[in-house]
Amino acid sequence: MLILIPRPAAAAIRDSGPWGRLALRVSRPEDLAVVGGVSAPDGAIISVDPAPGHRLLASCDSIPTGWWYRTTAELHALWLVLRQRHGTSTTLDAFKSAVPSGYKTPGASGYLAITHAPGLKEAFPEADLPDLAAWHVTRAGAQPLSVSVEPETTGIFQLTGHWPVDDLQKTRIMLIGAGSIGSATAHALAGYGVGHLTLVDPDRLEWHNLVRHTSARTHLGRPKVTALAEEVTALRSDTEVTPHALDVIEHADRIRALLADTDLVVCTADGVAARRVTGHLARRAGLPAVLACVLQDGALGEILRLRPWPQHGCLTCRRQSLTDAGGLDPEPSLDAGYGTGTRHRPMTAVGPDLHLVAHLAAKTAIATVLERAGHPDQRLPGEHALLGLRRQPDWAPPFNLERTAELRWLPATPPRPGCPTCEAP
Repeated sequence: MLILIPRPAAAAIRDSGPWGRLALRVSRPEDLAVVGGVSAPDGAIISVDPAPGHRLLASCDSIPTGWWYRTTAELHALWLVLRQRHGTSTTLDAFKSAVPSGYKTPGASGYLAITHAPGLKEAFPEADLPDLAAWHVTRAGAQPLSVSVEPETTGIFQLTGHWPVDDLQKTRIMLIGAGSIGSATAHALAGYGVGHLTLVDPDRLEWHNLVRHTSARTHLGRPKVTALAEEVTALRSDTEVTPHALDVIEHADRIRALLADTDLVVCTADGVAARRVTGHLARRAGLPAVLACVLQDGALGEILRLRPWPQHGCLTCRRQSLTDAGGLDPEPSLDAGYGTGTRHRPMTAVGPDLHLVAHLAAKTAIATVLERAGHPDQRLPGEHALLGLRRQPDWAPPFNLERTAELRWLPATPPRPGCPTCEAP
């Protein structure tokens, strides 16, 4: 059995007297228990549970079913040795002798016990021993159990010193589009440690979305941004998520106001117009934008980074430069929804392929933020990425990827004369 000890329970045991009662929620099918209540000697058990929505094994009732003891450091050294021997136990007398006070004789079925050894560092300075251990105490002896104690630091801050957590926690990203690509992008951005995400999408989660979306069917009918905000927050509590059920075209004025408190924009919305409006709003706000989509019925993934720099053109300018160079302009096909391919050219944008594109979009956004924050190791190879989801050797360059999973980076192209987005108003 594995015993989970949340941080409040661990603190209560460490700060209390020599012994007391335990209340645990136990899942016998999973061989799992979590400490939900702790008492001092002869006192009432006091709950150490978090809020109901965050309780571990919340469906199991909490029952007074064990004891905790302050014990000697030698018992925890023995606990480690017994754990390494898999299945061996110590005698009841040996266990009892290590418990200075409060020891309880086990009944027919025994009980679960947690021991706290406060003097470990002094007794065994070279050993990495836990100060909290778990046991199943029976008349036959005391068997060591697996134990997992919640550390003081969890979440993205565990990576401090190995990843630029502080820079990303200060970052605010707006994600326009909470569909199949957008939902996976939101999870990836939160996984990188972005401090605040603003989600923008007017649509609701429907049946046909479930095959590619990250949200579960329990959210059917709800706004995508609301469902996604709840799920990301539950998984990545270090990221604050604000949902807005807005359309980037219809509500451009409201989104323009939100950009005043934004560092970067990511657009994963369907349709040419949404992408162009996003690029225009971001450039006018002086913000970099990352646009992500799939082309050719899901055969290619595309990531475009638009920077508000004089030598970098907007989406329309980039497309026109490709067309003038003899490349294919894939924009018109973007207004066709997923699943509209013909039997000769079937739609193959399955969820995992879309999520590959989403993760590359998130990486592009994070690299952009970190490079600007002074991390040269995050510099990308270019400004326009093409990812082969299904080989397309017959397409015009630069879309003629010859291998599945091939990744091609292209440079930015300059603004076109007279562009209403790129030229100053």
